[in-house]
Amino acid sequence: MSAGFAVLDRRSVVAVTGEDRKAFLQGLVSNDMLRVTPDHAAYALFLTPQGKFLHDFTIVESAAVESGTTESGAEASAALLLDPETDRRADLMRRLKMYKLRSKIALEDRTEALRVAVAFGDGALAALGLPAEPGAARPFGGGIAFTDPRLPALGARLFLPVEGVAALEEAGLPRRDAADYDRLRLSLGVPDGTGDLVPEKSIPLENRMDALNAISWDKGCYMGQELTARTKYRALIKKKLFPAAIDGPAPEPGTPVTLDGKDAGEIRSVRDGAALALLRLEDVQRAAEKGLAFQAGPATLTPSEPGWDTTTKG
Repeated sequence: MSAGFAVLDRRSVVAVTGEDRKAFLQGLVSNDMLRVTPDHAAYALFLTPQGKFLHDFTIVESAAVESGTTESGAEASAALLLDPETDRRADLMRRLKMYKLRSKIALEDRTEALRVAVAFGDGALAALGLPAEPGAARPFGGGIAFTDPRLPALGARLFLPVEGVAALEEAGLPRRDAADYDRLRLSLGVPDGTGDLVPEKSIPLENRMDALNAISWDKGCYMGQELTARTKYRALIKKKLFPAAIDGPAPEPGTPVTLDGKDAGEIRSVRDGAALALLRLEDVQRAAEKGLAFQAGPATLTPSEPGWDTTTKG
């Protein structure tokens, strides 16, 4: 796929400012905030106390923010920038505010000032001066660009001021439709927010979040940490998310998947003959051994193991 860029309207930017910003998020999200700097971004989850999915986002630290003050009146000099789903950012901010207590932080919705963009395809990282190292970050276009911390094959993610989007075209990247990026994401088997994850139900390890660098296993406690760790160390995973090719009419998200007439999972997101499906591991193994086909309505589904997942297979 040739390189290009797209603006992701489904993602917006929220800023956490104040001197306690890292300590505040460190106790709430799944990744290690001490590793987040202006040179390094991370991917993280906000979970329920039971370890179920609520929100996912990338996080990077900006070296400076717009002039102004925090709620405490102190001058703001840096911010942690998060990109929650646009239609759920108010829910994330509400949940974060519940835990603010006496922390010296402020939460700001930067939706009007900043855009979330992606640069993807052959040569996209090179065009932005980024290495193929998850999370590597640098200033760009008045904002910040970083190699996708989940998977470098996804390209780069950018938080840009509205006028900074033009810098992508100046870097030789033509504008593309966000659907093109979605096709790449589905072909790689990478989930994205509530298109693939069900709030208060989805389990991170079933959706390969550990292989996508979303979880720090040595940072200490955070919301949902105990049950997430128990799931890993007791090998409790019975299902996983798989990229799959569709032969036949595209099934709707939520369509049950069957194997030999019995329930085997369900479809999550779909686009142009590709899907993500949550499938029982024993059924994937049985289908491979016996040459059986998965069905999603009248369509046949052929799942594959994503090559980037180096965690235990099945």
